[in-house]
Amino acid sequence: MQRPDVRAALALIVILMSAGPAAADSLLDDGAPAYERCALCHGLSGDSARDRFPKLAGQRPDYIRAQIGAFLSGQRTNDRGQMAAVVTELKPGDIAEVVGWFSSQPHPEPVPAGDTETGQIAYLSAGCEECHDERAAGPENIPYLASQHPAYLAKQMRDMRDGRRDGAAIDAMRAQLSKLSDADLNAIAAYLAAQGRTQ
Repeated sequence: MQRPDVRAALALIVILMSAGPAAADSLLDDGAPAYERCALCHGLSGDSARDRFPKLAGQRPDYIRAQIGAFLSGQRTNDRGQMAAVVTELKPGDIAEVVGWFSSQPHPEPVPAGDTETGQIAYLSAGCEECHDERAAGPENIPYLASQHPAYLAKQMRDMRDGRRDGAAIDAMRAQLSKLSDADLNAIAAYLAAQGRTQ
């Protein structure tokens, strides 16, 4: 049985596809909340069903705001440009609405992802806990990594390690990530995904 947010997102997709491009733009611009654009990929409550899209539910507002800004400026890109396209459609006031909506949603549940002991050892050995803390909740100025899709986490770490994702904080992490193999990153991602978020 599908979750309510998945059903809502699917219903919106069906409506938009059957309405045609011009009508779809009209539907989204005709008083619909700005976060509904984001819901097509991230889920209405931000607990995305597909591991290609990060869970935004309960994420720290400053981090969501910073990532929208990074996509707007071109500092951050993704595989097919969806985010860059979507954020350019947001009006200035929409960003606060999107950030407020997703950051206020309940935290997602941990994602069981197999062996976590190997990942915990790799995580601690790489020194990740120095900034992110042992359970990947970390201080207010960094994002939650716990309870995120493991495949998404592993891809982001590979992109940072291999120079496909930039930024001041990422540059600082690259040295630590450069020592890790893909297997290490997959193990770390499984460990992080299985952690609950501390409030």
